[in-house]
Amino acid sequence: MSELPRSLSAALDEVAARRGAAVAVTDGTSSLTYDELTGRVGALAGALAGRGIGRGDLVGVLADQTVDSVVAIAGVLRAGAAYVPLDVTYPAQRLRYMARDAGLRVVVGDGTLDELDAVPVSGAGGGATPPVPADGEDPAYVIYTSGSTGEPKGCVVTHGNVLALLRHTLPLFDVGPADRWSVFHSFSFDFSVWELWGALLTGATAVCVPRAAAPLPEDVLDFLAAQRVTVLSQVPSVFRALATVYRSRPADLALRYLVFGGERVDLAAVRDFLAAARGCRPVAVNMYGITETTVHATIRVLGERDLAGAVASPIGTALPHLTIELRDEGGRPVPAGADGEMWISGAGVARGYLNRPELTAQRFVEDASGRWYRSGDLARWGGDGGLEYLGRTDRQVKLRGFRIELGEIEAVLAGSDRVAAVAVVAVERPSAGSVLVASVVPREWPAGPDLVGHLRGHAAARLPRHMVPARYQVVRELPLTLSGKLDRRSLEAGALEAGTRQT
Repeated sequence: MSELPRSLSAALDEVAARRGAAVAVTDGTSSLTYDELTGRVGALAGALAGRGIGRGDLVGVLADQTVDSVVAIAGVLRAGAAYVPLDVTYPAQRLRYMARDAGLRVVVGDGTLDELDAVPVSGAGGGATPPVPADGEDPAYVIYTSGSTGEPKGCVVTHGNVLALLRHTLPLFDVGPADRWSVFHSFSFDFSVWELWGALLTGATAVCVPRAAAPLPEDVLDFLAAQRVTVLSQVPSVFRALATVYRSRPADLALRYLVFGGERVDLAAVRDFLAAARGCRPVAVNMYGITETTVHATIRVLGERDLAGAVASPIGTALPHLTIELRDEGGRPVPAGADGEMWISGAGVARGYLNRPELTAQRFVEDASGRWYRSGDLARWGGDGGLEYLGRTDRQVKLRGFRIELGEIEAVLAGSDRVAAVAVVAVERPSAGSVLVASVVPREWPAGPDLVGHLRGHAAARLPRHMVPARYQVVRELPLTLSGKLDRRSLEAGALEAGTRQT
């Protein structure tokens, strides 16, 4: 694609000048052309400016999978500010923490949050001329990810980071104005950045998948067929259910690309889906990435050899604007063929963590060769020059694309006055994919039949849905190794058999 301006707002304006009457975004109920979108975006930016919001400020966006959410995000960016997505399904306590940590004073969307000034997406209330627009070094968004301390942390990503991703990655795909991109994922998950801006900056249509349809694969397939979606991005664990339903009742799909990211690709599910395809033969692409490197970092077009399982998790090679090295614990390059942690540098590497200078210094490292992000992910180079993903170096896991620190869940559950000790593990179940299992030592034994219900409610009030354990084991004590450390292997083995029980 041609060289992009220095901000997402300016890039959107350039596309709108060419594609004004074309549909920019739809959610199946409402639609906006590019002219209508930029008109509403400008009105909202003016309303924000009237409340003193300007370049570099952070603004909360109460986000759902709707046209209004797209207007809210783009309006915040037009005002020169950065958006902080606040998923409406998250517990109020978590949203309040994020708002305090980010220092928010304004939120856009229906409803409000504590004492924050609420601005309707319509931009009602007038405003002033928007302030000086953002440029490439200014923050575009702050997305909160799970934190090992028990509280989420915000990652600051700039306009330049996002534009570098789009400038260097979109040319690797045969996409253009005729395409219709799904916006399937929560705006609190950075996969949505690729979905939304990949569509808008190619003059295509962004199709927001309604939240009501997303939990049911049958409804998703019907929606994708009705909306003639051509570019579908998916987290593998969610796609697995979609592929299962599709094999039993193939829908009339128009897919040209299947883009996977967020967790280890399920090659069997992709293979089965493509074998069942009728009327379309989408190109399957696996893309590893993390929030701190702006959505995607590698690319691999999945060929027949990949789908046959020659490599367990092929993630390919670094995107053109990034460099990936494999290093050992001391930061030294590992020998060819050896396992190593992925260190990533380049234009996609984010600014760092909001209000976390020590953590930023720990994970964003500068040496003689540049500034690197230590991913905590293990990989090895294959004989074909591509990377094979091997897993994590720490206790972080990926579930439905969301990055989860198990320590955060443990800290929340341990906050209950009925819990003496707790450990959480993620286990792979053949029929359900990865699930979280909490092993809990109660303060009193027997714990009583209502403990599990209490813990579910306690967690649900403080954690987003994807972080609430699916299963609980109530135990007298946690297993220990001979050296007295928590025996996580034993926990994981027991969790595979875990239901809701006391043992």
